[in-house]
Amino acid sequence: MVFCDFDGTISEVEVFVALMRHFAPAAAARILPEIYAQRLTLREGLPIILETIPSSAWPAMEDFVRGNTLRRGFEVFLSHLQTAGVPLVVVTGGFAEMATLILGHLAGEVTAIHGLEADRSGPFLRVHSAWEDDVELVAKPLILEHYHPDEAVCIGDSITDLRMARVCPQVFARDRLAEYLQQEGRPFVPFTDFFDIDRAMAQRWWPEGTHG
Repeated sequence: MVFCDFDGTISEVEVFVALMRHFAPAAAARILPEIYAQRLTLREGLPIILETIPSSAWPAMEDFVRGNTLRRGFEVFLSHLQTAGVPLVVVTGGFAEMATLILGHLAGEVTAIHGLEADRSGPFLRVHSAWEDDVELVAKPLILEHYHPDEAVCIGDSITDLRMARVCPQVFARDRLAEYLQQEGRPFVPFTDFFDIDRAMAQRWWPEGTHG
């Protein structure tokens, strides 16, 4: 199985970070550096930012993310996974609804999308997920454990993917995640786009004649 982050991995840009910086600029400027430096956990920091955003801003947030482009090669990679019978699970530290919106018709082609949920019933957003633990609102290692994969490949780019990468046998990493793994001396395969990942996985995963 393939477990793939969304923001900054499937999406070309870090949509979730851009959302926070646009709709909660003061809190994001104060808290995000603390999260990246691992002085605040994601569970501690994200609610401080997100729960300052009025629930009434949600339609504007949806408009903000519409039209974001996907990283090169993702649709080809997904097609090869489907042909090979390999499920892809999207594991986002951001909002599952936003990932679904940006993926468009491709959302129906992935096995599942797991991420943050937004309770908009009160004056301000309240955030939660089915995968919370004492460190993260979306604990990606719990999602891996839930699926019990015979083989797992993890793809990511940032702090929300670090704990998943620590327990995953094969990791493709870019940007901040690659830096964290280098600092910890953990193995990973660097990538720029999904064509890189597709080529790296071709011999082992794709049936003969699929890759091209």
